Amino acid sequence: MYFELTVVLAYLLTCHCFVKKDDYQDHCDLKQWLQSSTVSVELNKMGFHREVTTTVELSPDVLSDVRMLLVYKWPSGVYLDPYQLASLTAQSNWHVLIDSAIDLEAPAHKTSGFLTYVYPTNTGPTSTKVTIPVHGRYHEPSFVGETFTSVHMEPPELLLRTETCTHRNILEPFTVVDAPCTVSNSSMCSWIKTHHQQERSIISFQFPVGDGSTVTRVCAGTLLVTMICCVALSQYLLKHRIC
Repeated sequence: MYFELTVVLAYLLTCHCFVKKDDYQDHCDLKQWLQSSTVSVELNKMGFHREVTTTVELSPDVLSDVRMLLVYKWPSGVYLDPYQLASLTAQSNWHVLIDSAIDLEAPAHKTSGFLTYVYPTNTGPTSTKVTIPVHGRYHEPSFVGETFTSVHMEPPELLLRTETCTHRNILEPFTVVDAPCTVSNSSMCSWIKTHHQQERSIISFQFPVGDGSTVTRVCAGTLLVTMICCVALSQYLLKHRIC
């Protein structure tokens, strides 16, 4: 009697474990989430002041505690205004963390690229849209007659994180990277990097540049006008005895 009872309990326990494991796999199918997620980027406006709009769509069966992170690698030819971003994030559904200080006045050839971490606050089956204002830097003049220069960047990387799914073996087909846990940048967390099979289209900015062949004439003309104005102003001061 005791032996039969022990066998029944062991069988029920085994079934219960298998059900739990299957349920876990159903709810923690990160492979399905990552393969079904999409990231599209649109470039709006013209001139030196542009907007980069990123739309992220996740799988409808994604867990509610899944968090999203967009990592942008900005080239040296553009910059973000931290003060403008601060005013935007106060009324938007995302927050941004910049990895370094930004000089708003420096030209393109005297700056380097930088990273931004964008944390959308709403995730789930509906799409999430983030619009970031981007400004072009002044570039060195062209000496070959070109009136525009191109600045290229790749679309942002999508990272996902969840506290519910903790088994490392289900993450093997994907890359786990370290990134700030939150916008406060107080600690680092492990995020899952998505790998999209479709080709990542390059984002291209077009900014006007000066004509380098006219530098000598412009400098000579500016110097001549400055000297004429100084002479005229000196004569006026001497004539009217203004000290």
